[in-house]
Amino acid sequence: MAATLLAAAACSTAGGEGVVELEFFQFKAEAFATFNGLVEEFNAAHPDIRVMQNQVPDSETAIRTRLVREDLPDVMTLNGNATFGEIASAGVLYDFSDEAVLGDVSPAILEILTDLGRFEEQVNGIPFASNANAFIYNKEIFAEHGLEPPQTWSDFLTLVEELEAAGVQPYTLTLVDAWTTMPYFNQLAANLMPEDFFDELAEDQTSFQEAFPPVAEAMLAITDRANPDAAGLGYDDGNRVFANGESAILMHGSYVLPAVLALNPDLDLGSFVLPATDDPDETLLVSGVDVVVTMGANPQHEEEALEFIRFLMEPENIQRYVDEQSAVPTLEGLEPSDPTVAEIFPFFEQERVTSYVDHSIPPAVNLQPLTQAFLLSGNADRWLRELDEEWDKVAARSSFGTEP
Repeated sequence: MAATLLAAAACSTAGGEGVVELEFFQFKAEAFATFNGLVEEFNAAHPDIRVMQNQVPDSETAIRTRLVREDLPDVMTLNGNATFGEIASAGVLYDFSDEAVLGDVSPAILEILTDLGRFEEQVNGIPFASNANAFIYNKEIFAEHGLEPPQTWSDFLTLVEELEAAGVQPYTLTLVDAWTTMPYFNQLAANLMPEDFFDELAEDQTSFQEAFPPVAEAMLAITDRANPDAAGLGYDDGNRVFANGESAILMHGSYVLPAVLALNPDLDLGSFVLPATDDPDETLLVSGVDVVVTMGANPQHEEEALEFIRFLMEPENIQRYVDEQSAVPTLEGLEPSDPTVAEIFPFFEQERVTSYVDHSIPPAVNLQPLTQAFLLSGNADRWLRELDEEWDKVAARSSFGTEP
């Protein structure tokens, strides 16, 4: 950590002979090579600016540490999650409201980002790439058994039964890593909870115990049909099982595609949006801004940093990232090149997308370990009661209760 911080401090100083050096803080390890190519291209075209990529493990801890030290990088990529919302709401990030590129960003995607949190009416980050919480399936297995992606919740349950009857493991759940419960939690909760749930929760007009029993019931229905060894498998194990053709569905979103295809590049994959009801017109796709580009509110090298950010947001550069990372483009007019992602892209075009539910729940609530324990025990009443208790604790010691 000390070495990383010393290197970061050195990167933000002006280089020799009038060259301005910029630190590019980048959180996605799997995207290092893609961003490195973009950085090299930018540096070659801008001899007076030298960008250096700083890819950091445990980026959220690192960026919080640097916030305390008032040592923000010149340009950052962050995940568009609750942590980004908290940081943006604190007023320490740049206001991009006047940036022309925002007019080209999909309104639905921009709304997801600003809903996470922002300072006053500012726009504190620019959506660079999105993901889709659509689940991945093996097209060869589906075709072999004459199956189609489900359009309703009943379709999904029937699909699982048909796969089981054919001797195929429908999906492999991995409960060693608590976070791997979130993909199906988010998809089910976003489609089953009341529309104004978090507003009413903040005003003490509802509770998880009151509003979330349908979510708990659906999650248990998925867990009850899972592989018997779920409690002993981690994220990488599930990817390997799926890549080997030992299960038909992978309960993860588009972000998992590079990892799976690295294990088996010959897979023929598709994706579908998990329905939570029996009305297909009601189904929304959960999506998030996977990569947000931003910088500090008072940058040391504002013009040079903006020059690099504008370069990143050029359509051909976003398309390059989308192609290499199986991501969802954020600019209108661009389309995903990965056919697996393209299969569910109409949800974006029709603006039938909604944000991750866990992004509206502060980390202090401990949603992930509580959900993991719930799925291991099957005790829905305890899960919902504990969520309410943890929420109330956080609300009591912060402004979160009045400003969700």
